[in-house]
Amino acid sequence: MKPFGYVRARSTEDAVHHFLSLPDARFLGGGTNLVDLMKLGVEAPGTLVDVSGLPLDTVSELPGGGLRIGATVRNSDLAAHPAVRRDLPVLAQALLSGASGQLRNMATTGGNLLQRTRCPYFQDTGQPCNKREPGSGCGALDGVNRDHAVLGHSAHCVATHPSDMAVALAALDAEIELVGPGGERKVPVADFHRLPGDRPQQDTVIRPGELITSVVVPASSGGMPSAYRKARDRSSYAFALVSVAAVLAVGDDGLIRHARLCFGGVAHKPWRAVTAEALLVGAPAGEDTYLRAAEAELAQAAPLSGNAFKVRLARRLAVDTLGRLADRG
Repeated sequence: MKPFGYVRARSTEDAVHHFLSLPDARFLGGGTNLVDLMKLGVEAPGTLVDVSGLPLDTVSELPGGGLRIGATVRNSDLAAHPAVRRDLPVLAQALLSGASGQLRNMATTGGNLLQRTRCPYFQDTGQPCNKREPGSGCGALDGVNRDHAVLGHSAHCVATHPSDMAVALAALDAEIELVGPGGERKVPVADFHRLPGDRPQQDTVIRPGELITSVVVPASSGGMPSAYRKARDRSSYAFALVSVAAVLAVGDDGLIRHARLCFGGVAHKPWRAVTAEALLVGAPAGEDTYLRAAEAELAQAAPLSGNAFKVRLARRLAVDTLGRLADRG
């Protein structure tokens, strides 16, 4: 057991102050990821700053439409919220496909966005991992890499981001609201997580001392046909081999007027398929269009020795999901 300090934040300003003033501090919400990593010896915070009691646990419908989701809203509560179920099925489905019921009852919105990879080389302190120990190498490159990235990886890291919720939020054009030493700022969910490059230890663009306070889903994302599909090795309590979050609206003329597509399980971050989206909008709804768009997006894939199947799986899952949404619309 490694000793650590603990302090309960009384406000967001108090939380930021403690983070900056206490040694090796980490914010603690539900703890479903951080505590696991502490048990494994991957994380060894000097102090835990508990933010679970801050008044950030509500979901508010905004006057002009859209939702503001507090950072400490539990995943189960968010999935069950009437506005989410009614207007944002892709988000509800993504949340309910993650982890188990017990974990969803504890896990928070902010913690879900900040969770770290489940790569076994990262979680095993006896294995080389540039994300855990920069400069030590990437064990997965020449090791067991069936579950690893096929898009956007580097020679330093081939890990994937594990969140289901983040994939859906990226497809919904959501923004993350943060507060920190420099004040408040907003970052699109699609830009919040980083590709590994030569700094795989940096998962996100969050700055030292910044705290996620809420996530805003704009009104423009609500009410359209949307869905989250997840391919995994078993039907529950498993991370995605490949997942797809899609929002699709088809006009009366049969042309696609709005398209958002994001892949999970294939990269170091939720992979917003901007190439595919550009080909979808204005094109006739149909399998040929969906296939052409998916193939164009996945043309940049660079599969590893054990995961070439992910490219085919991502293509098929995207085409099938878009087809189902078009039929529904």
